[in-house]
Amino acid sequence: MSERVLRVVIGAAPPGRLDKALARDVPEEAALSRTRLARLISDGAVTRDGLVLTDAKGPVAEGDTLEIRVPEAAEVETRPEAIALDIRYEDDDLCVLMKPAGLVVHPAPGSPSGTLVNALLHHFGGRLSGVGGEKRPGIVHRIDKDTSGLLVVAKSDRAHHGLAEQFAAHTVERRYLALCHGAPDAGDPRLLGTRGVAKEPGATIRIETGLARHKTDRQRQAVYFGSGRHAITRLGVIERFGAPPTAALVWCRLETGRTHQIRVHMAHVGHALIGDPVYGGRRRVAAKALPAGAAEAADTFPRQALHAATLGFEHPGTGETLRFEADLPQDMADLAVRLRGGADIHSTSA
Repeated sequence: MSERVLRVVIGAAPPGRLDKALARDVPEEAALSRTRLARLISDGAVTRDGLVLTDAKGPVAEGDTLEIRVPEAAEVETRPEAIALDIRYEDDDLCVLMKPAGLVVHPAPGSPSGTLVNALLHHFGGRLSGVGGEKRPGIVHRIDKDTSGLLVVAKSDRAHHGLAEQFAAHTVERRYLALCHGAPDAGDPRLLGTRGVAKEPGATIRIETGLARHKTDRQRQAVYFGSGRHAITRLGVIERFGAPPTAALVWCRLETGRTHQIRVHMAHVGHALIGDPVYGGRRRVAAKALPAGAAEAADTFPRQALHAATLGFEHPGTGETLRFEADLPQDMADLAVRLRGGADIHSTSA
């Protein structure tokens, strides 16, 4: 694999360790994230006067000249495929798109083709982010296969680095819409008595836990306290369905973005998402509380009723604040209509 050599001169009053000094002094145009720099150090790609430096916490001094051998991005085996994309915004650095439910983001053994990555390889025509050492579309965050909604994708290394930093700092606005079992109530003693739950102004419910892989089921995430990755979700009710309420349309805002975070947190507080095959169990809505046919529509909904509706971030190239919104997809909108007592707008007579 070919490589380029980057020479970095450590500036005045450097941080007391190698990785932090490099993160400060590597030119921005090099588009090397802190994570990438740490990997290069551990791989022996950083030298000083010919001596390999592998200790990220090692000392550095003002005026030190360091050389970093940066492997050029490798081609990936994933093939471009002409799959239609719903692009909401695009420029030379990034694009924002609407991912439909059912579309896998990354190729995997069970789905090696027909993924969003295959589609992006075709759409970008070779102008791909190489951050991470692999020449592929710069997907800096994901949403589950059966979740719909907005994604931002980096087209340049500069954008990949800048977006990744914003996601790491939790400054990206991410707001989801979901249909759930029951209707969360910020005044409910049971809910407020659930560990990790607190009430905030405006009837907002805050859920704060650790999240990590389930101890016996590696395909699931689970709530932990005192361990796992820190996770915070805020939610509020938009609309209640049924008398008494047996389902609700809620908004969920992510402060962190962990795997399955909303799905796990909603199940933790007793309001699993309608249609969630992993965290919803066999829960059913109360048919007697809903209009005719609504319970069946909810109980047979074929996916978790979750949609990434709002995405906001600072453009890593221009500094402009960008914010995008995507209405409920048709399947969730139809289910909401049924829960209100309306007819399925896609139903047809024989």
